Amino acid sequence: ASPSFYYPLLHWKGPPPGALNSTSTTSCPLPSLLVPEEEDQECSETHMSVLWYAGQFAVTYYDTEDCSVYFMPDTPDNEDLDLLQKVIEEVHPQCIVTSAKQDQNIAKFLTDLTASDSDKDMGKPEIVLFPNTDFGLEVSKQRILSRQFPFIPSHMTATEKILYLSSVIPFESPLVIRALGGLLKFLDRRRVGIELEESSVVVPILAFKKFVLSDTVNMDQDAYCVLQIFKSDIHPSVYKLSSGLKEGFSLYGILNRCRCKWGEKLLKLWLTRPTRNLTELNKRLDVIHFFLLAQNHETVLTLQDCLRNIKNVPLILKRMTLSHTKVSDWQALYKTLYSAVCLRDTCRSLPSNIELFQTISRVFTDDLHYIASLISKVVDFEGSISENRFTVRPNVDPTIDEKKRRLMGLSDFLTEVARKELETLDDHIPSCCVIYIPLIGFLLSIPRLPTMVDKTDFEIEGLDFMFLSEDKLHYRSARTKELDSLLGDLHCEIRDQETLIMHQLQTKILEKSEVLSSVIEYTAHLDVLLALAVMARENSYCRPCFTHRHGFHIKDGRHPLMELCAKTFVANSVNSGEAARRIKIITGPNSSGKSVYLKQVGLIIFMALIGSYVPAAEAEIGAIDGIYTRIHSRESVSVGLSTFMIDLNQVAKAVNNATERSLVLIDEFGKGTNTLDGLSLLAAVLRYWINQGTRCPQVFVSTNFHSLMQLELLPATPLLEYLTMETHQDGDELVFFYQIKQGVSTVSHAANIAALAGMPAKIIERGVEVSELIRNGKAIKRIDHPSKGDQMEKCKSVVEKFLCLDLDDPHLDLEEFMRKEVLPSAASVL
Repeated sequence: ASPSFYYPLLHWKGPPPGALNSTSTTSCPLPSLLVPEEEDQECSETHMSVLWYAGQFAVTYYDTEDCSVYFMPDTPDNEDLDLLQKVIEEVHPQCIVTSAKQDQNIAKFLTDLTASDSDKDMGKPEIVLFPNTDFGLEVSKQRILSRQFPFIPSHMTATEKILYLSSVIPFESPLVIRALGGLLKFLDRRRVGIELEESSVVVPILAFKKFVLSDTVNMDQDAYCVLQIFKSDIHPSVYKLSSGLKEGFSLYGILNRCRCKWGEKLLKLWLTRPTRNLTELNKRLDVIHFFLLAQNHETVLTLQDCLRNIKNVPLILKRMTLSHTKVSDWQALYKTLYSAVCLRDTCRSLPSNIELFQTISRVFTDDLHYIASLISKVVDFEGSISENRFTVRPNVDPTIDEKKRRLMGLSDFLTEVARKELETLDDHIPSCCVIYIPLIGFLLSIPRLPTMVDKTDFEIEGLDFMFLSEDKLHYRSARTKELDSLLGDLHCEIRDQETLIMHQLQTKILEKSEVLSSVIEYTAHLDVLLALAVMARENSYCRPCFTHRHGFHIKDGRHPLMELCAKTFVANSVNSGEAARRIKIITGPNSSGKSVYLKQVGLIIFMALIGSYVPAAEAEIGAIDGIYTRIHSRESVSVGLSTFMIDLNQVAKAVNNATERSLVLIDEFGKGTNTLDGLSLLAAVLRYWINQGTRCPQVFVSTNFHSLMQLELLPATPLLEYLTMETHQDGDELVFFYQIKQGVSTVSHAANIAALAGMPAKIIERGVEVSELIRNGKAIKRIDHPSKGDQMEKCKSVVEKFLCLDLDDPHLDLEEFMRKEVLPSAASVL
């Protein structure tokens, strides 16, 4: 029998001649209470339901990571469904469920979605079509109301349940209700996350949450890529190559100082949803400002220590609904609850004028202490770890206590039973013991004697042979059968009753799951803001100020990534007005810092739009509704577009979508085609925005097309400002100052940059020579073509060889002479 099910309670050894041997009992030492914490990682999936009708769409989706259903209320959208596209890009659903009866707009949208080249990490979603009757309004309402949700108390009546659900689900939005009904139908049919469970088990839904995209700043994947908001690298560990990627050197990577998993998830969400809601941004900045005050440093450390203990509560609640709870889950939940209570008590001592502290103080109710104390009074953690199962404390259930007392008191009783059994056995049997095996009962164990060879030798009168194990013969006797009838299977009865208590405890906890969901939500907010505060303190960031006017002012701005990997970083300021200097044209040598300056502007604006402090001495940020970039080309063979076509697509997005509140960053546009054509396109785009007057976006353009200024292709207007990166030519060496200043650079210093890159000197000299000839309008001479003087000398050499030839010599071989002497010289001359 396995050691985990084998419980030897007593070993009785017979007496030697003339004496009675003492009895002995065996017991297992309890393992340490400290067990390694399990970081359970389940593959997260999202399944979305979408409906489109009369110019509005509704979205609901189920996230397997937290077992929550998110819904987006009925939202108007244009015929191209741009907003729906943004939602899908953010959620990354594996499946999209919709009605088979749809108009042409949504049908074309879904067709294009599956036919387009999706991001390699995202993949193409599966489109699932259900009959339109599955999305009926009344059918969907009935499907929602008839479902049993763990967070709804079981004592509620049907009417109370309807009222409760109406407070969390917008029944006044018919499209949302229909989409939710279709989603529930899909979850039950696919059995998402419970594929191996019994058919009576339903997909667990622990909460309903609202999903909104209002006030979101428009940014596409190109902007996220070039600004290095996220960056995935292959994991350096060979053991994790198959598990995915790790975060590389990116803005998310340096800002992520979060102490719990849900903080990391929320930080990533904020980075994918920069907002222009100034009220929300200032709330976040107020919390960061409070954490940065020197007198609050101890409070920050206390909060961070508590946040470390916030575990994966949604996964634990999911296991509770499926009755798959582990001992480590009870430990993790208990630790989370008391850490949440500590967070609440700490926040209650903090200023109430900060909304987050006030909300945590209010939302983290006494239910947390109630659940924690309930677990503490019921769960025997030491015994649970020892037996690797749920066990209850003493004085919780009198019946269990009595059975455990009887089980633990069997030792002395069975000692007497074993002694009496030995008295009835033959004298050649030296010892015996009585053991208890769960599910089998009480058995008499006798050591195997040398004379016991075959199975027939195992037969003993008055005993029923059961089995042989480890040279021990196990029998049933009249006394062990009597013990079975009197005491029963105590171990299994105790386990059954403790399992029943565990289910009752789980039901109580699931009824309070709403407060646990709030714990995850607001601890994530607190964790993110603490992480941003730590980053701001370590790198001397400043608090940005927001205004409703167009334009922005940044004093001594720095690139948040570049300053961490450069020995010295030169700060640069940015001034962009409301009626002037809205379009900035930046020139300067290659490698002088133009691209870094553009990215620096974009990153500072972006960080302000997520509610973070920014790397600058001062920052005043105006209204921003979108960030558009053309800095790097993301080439892809599968796209089927040339590099220049990708550049054009990026600029076209900015031209077609940017407003007077948008930021546009363009780096070296036009270099992928003929110089004249590229210059013409750049000038045309800039003229288009100039003609818009003060309604043009905030534009930053870096270029090496000096003809743009030399030929005066752009009109003189206050909207334009010419900037250049300061350099100094010290002999043959070019010194970069990386400082922005007003003016125009007329030379690119390409030769100096080529020398820094290790280009051979001869190539550089020839390049400079050709450049000077073109600039002065002179003809370019070929260096591989011989001069006339050299040709004349070679001709004279051939003639002299002919004159020295003795034609009367019989040993003369004219063919060999022509092949070796004349033809090579003639080839070099011609």
